[in-house]
Amino acid sequence: MADTVLYEVSDGLATITLNRPEAMNALNVATKVALREAAESAAGDTAVRAILLTAAGDRAFCVGQDLKEHIGLLVSDRETGTRQTMNTVKEHYNPIVRALAGAAKPVVAAVNGVAAGAGFGFALAADYRLVADTAAFNTSFAGVALTGDSGISWTLPRVIGPSRAADLLLFPRSISAQDALELGIANRVVPSAELRAEAEKVARALAEGPTVAYAALKEAVAYGLTHSLEETLEKEDELQTRAGASEDHAIAVQAFVNKERPKYLGR
Repeated sequence: MADTVLYEVSDGLATITLNRPEAMNALNVATKVALREAAESAAGDTAVRAILLTAAGDRAFCVGQDLKEHIGLLVSDRETGTRQTMNTVKEHYNPIVRALAGAAKPVVAAVNGVAAGAGFGFALAADYRLVADTAAFNTSFAGVALTGDSGISWTLPRVIGPSRAADLLLFPRSISAQDALELGIANRVVPSAELRAEAEKVARALAEGPTVAYAALKEAVAYGLTHSLEETLEKEDELQTRAGASEDHAIAVQAFVNKERPKYLGR
């Protein structure tokens, strides 16, 4: 894994850190490959019970595609008559978003600075977003004559509604942390200096929680957004049966009876 993405697992928490602060954590090919590997590893590792996605530095979470590299790849495509440059959506962005959004465990994004383009999309793929008071969001895509990717055309309308999503996509502009909170993009806004500690606190609490129940909640919400009430009720029955059979449910019930705090096993 490239050193542009750091990956660490500790006590059930996988921390993925974008590590190109000198480039505002822009996504060159090496970084996209490393991020894909880290996201898929965290999602597939049963020992990982929560994922924290963050970035190094205090200027940017991720400003999306590295346009300097992108220009060179476009020139190469023109010279060779190929169309390889835009394959990055299929090869990198889509697998990253699938791994984060589809992980059977909670994903927390700690947005420490500007989140633009795919960086915005990756933040939206998380289940919970803590945002530094100095951070900002920008869809960016239309500003460089591109359409949305990194799942943003699916996630953004679900977070803020289709009308507001269309506004931000058609007219890219900087959205402050406070505006993001009011729109529902941010779950919490915290002072920049406190972001990492607060994000780790939230992520570690989730890593110690009932993982099977969390996975079922993620699946239920995603399912309910695209299915009828009757179908969703059936899905809830299926998922509740699964959660009710978990060891963590038995632990929770016994702890309640004993008036103790449950110590979940994540299974």
